[in-house]
Amino acid sequence: MSNKELATSVNHEQITSLLAPHTDLSLHYSSLAQEHDQLKKRTDELQTQLDWFKRQLFGAKSERHISPDESRQLTLGELQQTESEIATEPTIKVPGHERRVGSKGSKGDEGDLRFDDSVPVQQIILPSGIAAENLDDYEKIGEKKSRHLAQKPGSYFVREFIRSVYKKKAPADAIQDEIYCIPPPYTVLDRSFADVSLLAGLLIDKFRYHLPLYRQHQRMKACGVHVSRGSLTNWVHRTVELLVPVYEAQMKSILASQVLAMDETPIKAGRKKKKPPGRGKMNTAYFWPLFGDQDEVAFHFAPTRAHSVVFELLDGYAGTLVTDGYEAYKQFAAKNAEACHAACWVHTRRGFDKALVSDQDLADRALQQIADLYQVEEEIRHLAPEKLQVKRALHSKPIVESFFEWLRKLQAEQALLPSSPFTKALAYALEREKALKVFLENPEVPLDTNHLERQIRPIAVGRKNWMFCWTEIGAKYAGVAQSLLSTCILQGVDPFTYLVDVLQRVETHPAAKVDELTPRLWKEKFAADPIPDCLGSVGCQDGRD
Repeated sequence: MSNKELATSVNHEQITSLLAPHTDLSLHYSSLAQEHDQLKKRTDELQTQLDWFKRQLFGAKSERHISPDESRQLTLGELQQTESEIATEPTIKVPGHERRVGSKGSKGDEGDLRFDDSVPVQQIILPSGIAAENLDDYEKIGEKKSRHLAQKPGSYFVREFIRSVYKKKAPADAIQDEIYCIPPPYTVLDRSFADVSLLAGLLIDKFRYHLPLYRQHQRMKACGVHVSRGSLTNWVHRTVELLVPVYEAQMKSILASQVLAMDETPIKAGRKKKKPPGRGKMNTAYFWPLFGDQDEVAFHFAPTRAHSVVFELLDGYAGTLVTDGYEAYKQFAAKNAEACHAACWVHTRRGFDKALVSDQDLADRALQQIADLYQVEEEIRHLAPEKLQVKRALHSKPIVESFFEWLRKLQAEQALLPSSPFTKALAYALEREKALKVFLENPEVPLDTNHLERQIRPIAVGRKNWMFCWTEIGAKYAGVAQSLLSTCILQGVDPFTYLVDVLQRVETHPAAKVDELTPRLWKEKFAADPIPDCLGSVGCQDGRD
């Protein structure tokens, strides 16, 4: 090897030895940078989750969103209402001034007290404050009234039916005298001293006002009524059992709807079997509420959330099914040619609402477009179906098309992390694009299932009070009672009047016409002349005027 070649070889070896540490260091830095990016990504995900949990625990639960765009803020002048916008109460002309028409009431230092004619008024005449021997010196020229709202700790009373016993006058040679007495009044539950008004009150207090039976039992005891808690439970079960055929008739009416909203909500029902024997825990079961197009609602009970419940319950259904994003509904519509699936825009919106923490600008834009869609709906919802469909095509459809085109553009750019909340919300919306557009073609389809979720609220509030159902049959009966009471409210029917009438009518009503006892048809047929809670006895005196 020449001197020149030897020198070149030495230089290469020296350069390689000098660069080797720097190459290792560069690879080390690259590895650290990748690890840093992964840790930062993970930290951002955890921070997003933490912010969401803090909001659930300590923040406002409302999904109301106010756009941060300052150009859209109202000025002080815009807050003022015009005279035409201010709602005025109806008035009547009386000498000297106009008086408001409405409820009874008085106004004093304590403010307005308003009430209707159903509220009893106890009049108490106060002494004049003038000595009796001086009354002749005064002339009464009028009266002044002050009203105070009062309360009694419960309202229980005993109806005592007095039946006269007669002995028929018989000839002297008769073997025995003939005794005559009318039979005791009819009771809804055989061999029970529970009046129909009490049975109706138990159901309403428990399922409408969320008062568990043990609290009702405590209230009875405080009022001097001594009844076992087991009797209350027995009365409730037997009473609801009488209403099961009415509930089934209402469910049949709901399943005949052209537009049907459906959801599911959990409930603790029935104890888990546990070895060794012990108290165990409660099973998680589900109510499946269904809201028909004639303002009727039914809470179907099932011990599971399996897809099979949807297929069994909706077997043979033909119409449009409006639901959230649960996959079972989509699969049902895909296998049923006569059913169309419409998705809920509110459930779609919630994903973007959660993304406000991580991707505020994009989430704000998505929420604003959905808000524009609802603004259009608010302005046109009072229109007839034909005109409503035209307005949706003119105003709502461009918003919807622009919204999904924007989402597809963002997805194509691939500028968002796959784990980003906004990416998940975007994928949720695009996956249900077809179902979210159904309302544009059918004017009877609402944008969301809010009307159904409002009916689920009593179940959610109730389970925070009575917490669980000891048995599955008890949970089923809870769904039956809640279905009829909630439908009464939707139909504008007083639940107490309805239950008192139907419980006395159900035993003798023709089975073929049981649908007439559902709140919707009962309102048309029987509401004008309901059976009173005094059992309709001739000459019945219940201690009230």
